[in-house]
Amino acid sequence: MSPSSPRPFRPWGTLGVGAAVAAACAVCCAGPLLAVLGGLGVTSAVGALWMPALAIPAIAAGLGVLVVRRRRRKASCHTQAAPADLGRPTLGPPPKSSGSQTTR
Repeated sequence: MSPSSPRPFRPWGTLGVGAAVAAACAVCCAGPLLAVLGGLGVTSAVGALWMPALAIPAIAAGLGVLVVRRRRRKASCHTQAAPADLGRPTLGPPPKSSGSQTTR
């Protein structure tokens, strides 16, 4: 037998525990990380293939908005500038108006 040492024997040192934690994290997180990266790859591949096909409805929608705005602009009613009577009281004598008023 060996003589007793002042430090007890530890099978896992600090470095061993750190390596075990890193390995457990890699095993646990590998599946979700690969799934996310794979999903991004598939999405970008589909986007690269379908981008021209998605541009057609976008252009059609833009043209539709322009046509509707032009039609609304043509159909809008226009008013002429004229003085508005707001019904406020006046401080001086009433203004003389030239019209078809009869005096009694």
